[in-house]
Amino acid sequence: MSTGTPTARSPIFSVVVPTFDRLESLEQCLRALAAQQLPRARFEVVVVNDGGASSPRPVVDRFRGQLDIRLHEQANAGPAAARNAGAAAARGDYVVFTDDDCRPAPCWLSAIAEMAVDHPVCAVGGRVNNALGESVYSSASQQLIEFLYEYYNLSDTEGRFFITSNLAFPTAGFRAIGGFDATFPLAAAEDRDICDRWREAGMTMVYCEDAVVDHAHALGFGSYCRQHFNYGRGAYHLHRARTRRGEAQVRVEPPLFYSRLVMYPLSRTPPARAAALSALLFVSQIVYISGYLLERVAPATRVTTLHE
Repeated sequence: MSTGTPTARSPIFSVVVPTFDRLESLEQCLRALAAQQLPRARFEVVVVNDGGASSPRPVVDRFRGQLDIRLHEQANAGPAAARNAGAAAARGDYVVFTDDDCRPAPCWLSAIAEMAVDHPVCAVGGRVNNALGESVYSSASQQLIEFLYEYYNLSDTEGRFFITSNLAFPTAGFRAIGGFDATFPLAAAEDRDICDRWREAGMTMVYCEDAVVDHAHALGFGSYCRQHFNYGRGAYHLHRARTRRGEAQVRVEPPLFYSRLVMYPLSRTPPARAAALSALLFVSQIVYISGYLLERVAPATRVTTLHE
């Protein structure tokens, strides 16, 4: 496999899947990767076990006849470091990130490949669907992602933010900017940081509507609040990273941003469900601010095992 500049006609892809004690979800993810329409010779899969108690090796071994697949195991270091470890082992022209609780659609890599030919030095973000539509908590988190994509991404060729459940970089460019910032201790804001640094380096991000993954992350009220609390904690680390790069002030969105966010579900879902989603989006911002403030007072001193 190639490790140089993406080739115009037939780029090779390295799919990196960090995992932590979610063997059943990982198996479903790998099954979806084995069903990709892109020829098997055009991509490899690198699974990174980030210190999970249960090794995913038996799961990975079951797919060796269906995928060009490798397993990297390491002590727990957090999701950013796990993705970097997978990218360091990548042999493809592009490194493509998804999560162990995601199920890429069969056309996922083919769609990214087509976009890569048209935009050979750009990062590519794809569409993330909620696979657990019956869950109001998972749906609220999905609505937040959709709102942020509409808010930050001015057009399909002027992207500013994509999440790591569905994000591809030219390998050389990814390595040139230093990959993910491994000082981020959580699965929170490390994606915003790398999107910042990619654009600050003068490179472009494009959106591919046809590159779809289904995200199956089950949430209850407690885990929903913990997720958004940790997003707030991650936002503090994002502010610190921006400060290190010379940005003096905290970026604060205008009040209209928050009112539009809370009202976002009202035009997209039936009234009764929309009211519940709006309430949960309001709660998400309260706990987000709480997480930011707590991390500012007492920042994390150890790497968490949380991969959410």
